[in-house]
Amino acid sequence: MGKIIAIANQKGGVGKTTTSVNLAASLGVLEKKVLLIDADPQANASSGLGLDVESVEIGTYQILEHSHTPDEATVACSAPNVSVIPAHIDLVAIEIELVDKENREYMLKQALEPVKDKYDYILIDCAPSLGLLTLNALTAADSVVIPIQCEYFALEGLGKLLNTIKSVQKIHNPALDIEGLLLTMYDSRLRLSNQVVEEVQKHFNDMVFETVIQRNVKLSEAPSFGESIINYDATSKGATNYLHLAEEIIKKNSKVTS
Repeated sequence: MGKIIAIANQKGGVGKTTTSVNLAASLGVLEKKVLLIDADPQANASSGLGLDVESVEIGTYQILEHSHTPDEATVACSAPNVSVIPAHIDLVAIEIELVDKENREYMLKQALEPVKDKYDYILIDCAPSLGLLTLNALTAADSVVIPIQCEYFALEGLGKLLNTIKSVQKIHNPALDIEGLLLTMYDSRLRLSNQVVEEVQKHFNDMVFETVIQRNVKLSEAPSFGESIINYDATSKGATNYLHLAEEIIKKNSKVTS
């Protein structure tokens, strides 16, 4: 049975897509079968793995409206053992179109039911909002990874997201778990970065991943080549960080299932 993990934070620029793409690639390198779902109309996860988003005809939009199956929407990408359900800018319209539908929060969950067993991990790259798209992702997911940037405003909005997760647990998905808080864009030379790390670890203890994603130029460069950091530069700090994160997630989930 595959595990569905949403990568969510309503704040933009915290490393959601970077995490989705590189965690998927790292899990793939560690011989896990992975499906990455791009649930962000900006489609950066799709282009970040070398897909031409302009030519996407079947993607996340079509599986949300149930006009196509996930199998029909799935394409191969540059990362080994990773398949992608890509996004297109037309995904912007789905929030309006789902509003009047019955069980609108469950559209993604229902669509993924037939393919859940085909993968070890299904990752959902969420849009930077708490709208219907993200709500669908959280309702479909078994757990959520929350990237937190090591910056001054890092904790602002985190309370709001945690309240949304509580609401989803209460109303739509009682089994939803927090996989972990992931500290991103860490720079050990900055006092502020160290303060944010201390603050988050003090408040959330075991909820915080041991792995911290360091600020790394190669991580920023890789998407422009349509590659994950693993393909682009396997020796970089970014690649090492995301491989450690993948190992941490695999270890945590093998304990749960054993």
